[in-house]
Amino acid sequence: MSVRDEREPLDPRTTPLYDYALFRHGIEPDGHVPSEGYPLPDGSPPEPSGKGLTWKKTHAVVTAALLPLLADPDPVRAAEAVHRQVAGLLMPHHILHGHVARLVARLFPADEDAARRTARQLIRTGTRAAAVGVGMALLNRLGEPEDVPYLKALGMLQGLGSPAAAALDRLDRQAAALLILSGRTRSDRLKPLRAAAAAGDSRAVRTALLTLAQGPPAGSPRRVAEAADLHGLLHAHPEDDADLLAVALRLLHSMSRQLDHRADILDYGPAVAVYERVLAAAHRLPPTPGHHALLLSTALDLHSSPAALLDWAPGRREALLDGLDRLLAGPPWATVRADGGEGAGADWIRRNARLPFARAAPVGPGPRWEVAVVHTGAETSAVETRILVDGLPLLPALFEVGPCSRPEMLLDSGRLRAGPRPREARLAAAHCGESCCGALYVTIRREGTEVVWDGWRGATGPQPPAYRFDAAAYDAEVERAEGDHSWCWPARSTARLITAGLQERPDLLGRWDIERCWALTDWNEPEKTLIQFSVVPPGSADGPQEGPPARLFFEWYPTEDDGSPPQDRAAAVLEQFAVTDPKGLARLHEGSRALAESLGYHRAQK
Repeated sequence: MSVRDEREPLDPRTTPLYDYALFRHGIEPDGHVPSEGYPLPDGSPPEPSGKGLTWKKTHAVVTAALLPLLADPDPVRAAEAVHRQVAGLLMPHHILHGHVARLVARLFPADEDAARRTARQLIRTGTRAAAVGVGMALLNRLGEPEDVPYLKALGMLQGLGSPAAAALDRLDRQAAALLILSGRTRSDRLKPLRAAAAAGDSRAVRTALLTLAQGPPAGSPRRVAEAADLHGLLHAHPEDDADLLAVALRLLHSMSRQLDHRADILDYGPAVAVYERVLAAAHRLPPTPGHHALLLSTALDLHSSPAALLDWAPGRREALLDGLDRLLAGPPWATVRADGGEGAGADWIRRNARLPFARAAPVGPGPRWEVAVVHTGAETSAVETRILVDGLPLLPALFEVGPCSRPEMLLDSGRLRAGPRPREARLAAAHCGESCCGALYVTIRREGTEVVWDGWRGATGPQPPAYRFDAAAYDAEVERAEGDHSWCWPARSTARLITAGLQERPDLLGRWDIERCWALTDWNEPEKTLIQFSVVPPGSADGPQEGPPARLFFEWYPTEDDGSPPQDRAAAVLEQFAVTDPKGLARLHEGSRALAESLGYHRAQK
């Protein structure tokens, strides 16, 4: 990126934003770019409000306004027309740019060369952020290496970091990642990594990456790996660099998680190559409980997480799993597992030691259907019911915005059983809630000697096909999964027993006017059993009102783990329900504190 020599102020009305970005960067004494980017020139019009707009309505408007302009062979004339058109499109810039990116990805301009020339005219000479962003969005698919310096410079300006990073993603992943980490993540812990990567100092990048790994997560793990050029870093340093190997495994594991967005691992270009290189040197890791858990987590990811859906060569993923199996089953790793002592981490390793290495034999001519219940890590309460078809996870391929459902919802409830009548089962839901970003449903029905999965609802991509499984093998696998509680730890077993007891004795909730009740384990402290319940206060549902009746949501940690069996702890909680109103023992989690206190619930503090 060049730097302008002049220091005179620029005319914001006529100066291209690209020139302005270079000017601002050039006058900074240390070249430091603020986390939110340099402010746009004075005189830039404010960004319109998006109040009352919908994606469907605005998409039609953007398409009608801009698509005809992209075929104009004269880029100067087309860019001027885009400037005029976007000035009248009263919508936030991110919505406008998102529509243009989708437009060019799905409809394809009739003349791609003309659209590319217009995009370059916009980013090189455009004077308004909305129009320049349109040029960037066009380059999402039409960009070429010569566009990289312009995108990097414009990405330093407020409001243009995201569209610049989106366009750079296909051209220069490291540059895109540095923009993302600079503009969206203000953590001071990322500054050394950003500075070292921008300077091209691989040793300083390694030091910054190792330092970053010692604390809580900072930034997207994929963007951190891309900013550090993890793939190149592993090649630049000896394979016996155990610290770097461990950091790489942690980043890969974090990328394989699917919460409120598509799993990062599926968009990390060198993922397969990094797995190959790190696992080839895994025997060089010191045999510690922490490294054992890290390697086992990697095996679980390759077995049934989105990482299994990468573009693996035939049999290669299975070969890597076999190699991990041999490594962890032999000395000294088997000794580490046996002598790991007590505690959540050691217990997690023992419970999951064989899960990723078991292989189900094919049964019959149809696809093989399996259930793998995975407790994703000792530090969290996250447990997923992963469905595998012919050895590959089904749900991450169909639903990208949430994890697989908990076994309590699918297995304890019997919802995966194939009965005489079709039944609909929710297999996954958005992390933010079904009402926000949806859920994935399938209808399960028995048809002769087959169990059929069809009638899909909520898939994030094309409508999935119908799947047909051998009924006898399907029933046997459901029975096995429902009876296998090896994934469960004491606090989770206690929660499940409490849930079962409350279902058997609904009077325990009715006597205290409890509407709904959940027993689970604390997300960040898995060894704690947690009970949550909701209450509709007397009279709040009566008479005319706007919206649903007022509800109070409570949390109750009923008992500490004193080493007693889960059956005894669950029985003690159920006995408390029988004799004591739990609202007097719980604390308010959500709802009106004033209302709760007025009803006599004195532990209503949040």
